[in-house]
Amino acid sequence: MQRQRPPAPAVPAPHRRSARPLRRAPSSEVVVSLRSFFSSNGTFPCFAAMAQRYDTRTTIFSPEGRLYQVEYAMEAISHAGTCLGVLSKDGIVLAAEKKVTAKLLDSSAHAEKIFELDDHVSCAVAGITADANILINALRQHAQRHRLTYQEPLPVEQLVRMVCDTKQSYTQFGGLRPFGVSLLYMGWDKHFGFQLYQSDPSGNYGGWYATCIGSNVQGAQSIFKQEYKEGCSLHEAMLLTVKVLTKTMDSTTLSADKLEFATLTREDGKCVFKVWEPERVNDLLKEGEEIKKKEEEEEQRKRDAAAGPAP
Repeated sequence: MQRQRPPAPAVPAPHRRSARPLRRAPSSEVVVSLRSFFSSNGTFPCFAAMAQRYDTRTTIFSPEGRLYQVEYAMEAISHAGTCLGVLSKDGIVLAAEKKVTAKLLDSSAHAEKIFELDDHVSCAVAGITADANILINALRQHAQRHRLTYQEPLPVEQLVRMVCDTKQSYTQFGGLRPFGVSLLYMGWDKHFGFQLYQSDPSGNYGGWYATCIGSNVQGAQSIFKQEYKEGCSLHEAMLLTVKVLTKTMDSTTLSADKLEFATLTREDGKCVFKVWEPERVNDLLKEGEEIKKKEEEEEQRKRDAAAGPAP
């Protein structure tokens, strides 16, 4: 005979709360909240107001896909002194505008814009000089570490790429600020000869024949496009640099107190880096003024010839 199981105990029903009616927002409140989110035409969000939330962090993109802190660093560079670099067949010239021109400043013991990194590479800076000092120390350490390990100078592009990787990391990790400085590098190596590079706070870099950083970049680039000739001599490159500085600097007259010139050449199989003395800079400026006067006189003759004889 099959044994019957005892009936299961009754489970008490769960306690239920009395349902409360949901409060609906008035239609006027909904309209106000939507108007605050949408722009005046009622179709697109107010990105102008939202962009203010994204300019304090370097790691957050704005709705337009921009990193505002990197753009602010580039804006700081645009207010700095002008720096030029021109590549020639027998050397490279760097020229920079000095902002500190105090009479009591010992210019022989103070380098404001142009620095030597190694025997074969140098650089010019535009922007916050305190930030540039950190990068210059890193560049010198990279160059000396490579020379000590391999007993040969570091290739120029490899040196530039190393410091640009550091600059890019300061735009990607939290708690860091981009370096507010751009650099022009001039160097020579056995692989590509004389080279001129430019890098910006984002970590981008590129090779140039003639370029400019700092203030009045557009004006300098337009003159370079018209006047630069590939394969020019070092002296022609220096005269072109003087011409560009004359038209881009804010001061009416140029002098050695306001400028720094440096060249990189090859002599007896070795790289020679020279920072020009004020006397040589003044001689170069005078030669540039004479050439400018001759060009103006030639243009005046052409205008007179085109106008024809006076009646």
